[in-house]
Amino acid sequence: MRAPFLAVMFAVALASLPAVAGAEPQRDFQTHCSGCHQMDGSGAPKFGIPDMRHAVGHFLRLPEGRHFLVKVPGTANSPLGHADTAAMLNWMVFAFSRDEVPADFRPYTAQEVARLRGQTFHDVPGARAEIVRRLRADGLDIQ
Repeated sequence: MRAPFLAVMFAVALASLPAVAGAEPQRDFQTHCSGCHQMDGSGAPKFGIPDMRHAVGHFLRLPEGRHFLVKVPGTANSPLGHADTAAMLNWMVFAFSRDEVPADFRPYTAQEVARLRGQTFHDVPGARAEIVRRLRADGLDIQ
């Protein structure tokens, strides 16, 4: 009696693995990013963690800004697969910065994430500051 029950339980557990392994993007953000960036994307600016709200969408206006979101250590080093990372980034930019996402936005793809992930920064704050400087020079009010 116990063996059939365990077999059924094992089958149910296996059937649910894809749903767990391919967790939804919001849950991936909560699990892997919100510890620093907070659940609402507000970050901790006084500790150098920028507020993504009404800002992160602007980064998509520049190739360097788009790449930055993939190459920052938290994204580049996360245990998420490339497809899940792409899905999380696509969710994140609309969740925190919908009004700032450019009209010509192309969603991140697994291939793009795979290509950029290995290209890490030596100076993350400096790279971000340069992107912000360029966006401000284009007339955008971004912190």
